Amino acid sequence: MSETTIATRPPEPDFSAITAGQLIAYRDAENRFRASTAARAILGEPDAGAAIVWQEVPLPGRDLPVRVYRPAPTGDDEAATRTDLPVVVHVHGGGFVGTAVQCDWTNSHLATGLPALVVSVEHRLLAPDSPLANAVDDAWDVLQHVVRHAAKWGVDPTRAAVFGESCGALISALAAIRARESGLELNAQVLVNPAVDVTGTMLDYPSIAEYAHNPTRALPQLRLIQRLAVPPGADTRAVSPLYEDDLSGLAPALVVVPTQDALADHGRSYAERLQAAGTSVQLTEYPGARHAFLTLPGVEPQAEAAQAEILGFLRATLSK
Repeated sequence: MSETTIATRPPEPDFSAITAGQLIAYRDAENRFRASTAARAILGEPDAGAAIVWQEVPLPGRDLPVRVYRPAPTGDDEAATRTDLPVVVHVHGGGFVGTAVQCDWTNSHLATGLPALVVSVEHRLLAPDSPLANAVDDAWDVLQHVVRHAAKWGVDPTRAAVFGESCGALISALAAIRARESGLELNAQVLVNPAVDVTGTMLDYPSIAEYAHNPTRALPQLRLIQRLAVPPGADTRAVSPLYEDDLSGLAPALVVVPTQDALADHGRSYAERLQAAGTSVQLTEYPGARHAFLTLPGVEPQAEAAQAEILGFLRATLSK
């Protein structure tokens, strides 16, 4: 993938009646916009001190694009040539639409501010032939690959974190659970406006009723995600971290909740379950902030504060 100068954003379709073909066409057009220089007015400018490149990660049965951020060489700064950087595996939000490029602002600042290597997964998106399990596998396989091949990536495998927004936060939460089960050492998980429930109760939260259509038309998109996430007859709880039987022993979590968000109660509920299970969790609410606010610094004034909090949390949890 590459950045473009396309400035035209496609109109939002009727998500309640969208066909598979229309979904793909909308996704392609929307992602071209998000990857355009024109979109930076709302998505933010990348940190000039970060080197940003696309790479292909060889995974079982597929090669997957990842967007990689690291401190750029400055001549007097050794961060860019270090071989012991912590690693943050990032998963962008969107569900059925989205690209790692939309998170350049946040991820480039993390790379320079920590400093760290940030690997953002260009996971398979939801579609009638691509359930949520595909995206979950993509993130988990990239995390395992980077940790197993730490020397090639120039990272310290004992200092690793996962980080995601919205559907990407759901995927990150599931990666943290898999890490515990497989013995992979994970130091932190950062979950921003997370969706954590795609079962039949996904929409049964007060925040969804309150913010179903304002400030954005969230409900039709959430219903589409729910329809696409799990094939008929499959176990929805398997990809709903809120219903994981055991949430103990997981990496310390930072849960970031914008209050004017249909998914606000998802984040609150998951933080409560983590705390009840004895997993260290910090819940921070940003009053008046909207869904996806972290990726919209051009229009969301609290994005910078949230980014600073995430940087501080990761700096503390990934320190030697």
